[in-house]
Amino acid sequence: MTEPLRVFVNGVGVSVPPGSTVLDAVEAADAAAAAELRAGTRAVADSRGLPVAADAPLSGGFVMRLISARARGAESDQG
Repeated sequence: MTEPLRVFVNGVGVSVPPGSTVLDAVEAADAAAAAELRAGTRAVADSRGLPVAADAPLSGGFVMRLISARARGAESDQG
């Protein structure tokens, strides 16, 4: 049996099965936030503040935080 991956969403540790995506981890941490991510009103950034796709696969120890989708768009507009 494979061990679950431990990842962090907004500072909260969650365990997800291997092969899980960013969206799966957000769902495990906060179902309402996952719905906002699906609706496009929220986005995810990694620990460096770089955008991460909701369907990106996870690795153990991954740190992410939820941001407004507007903030993500504003960051990518600056160049």
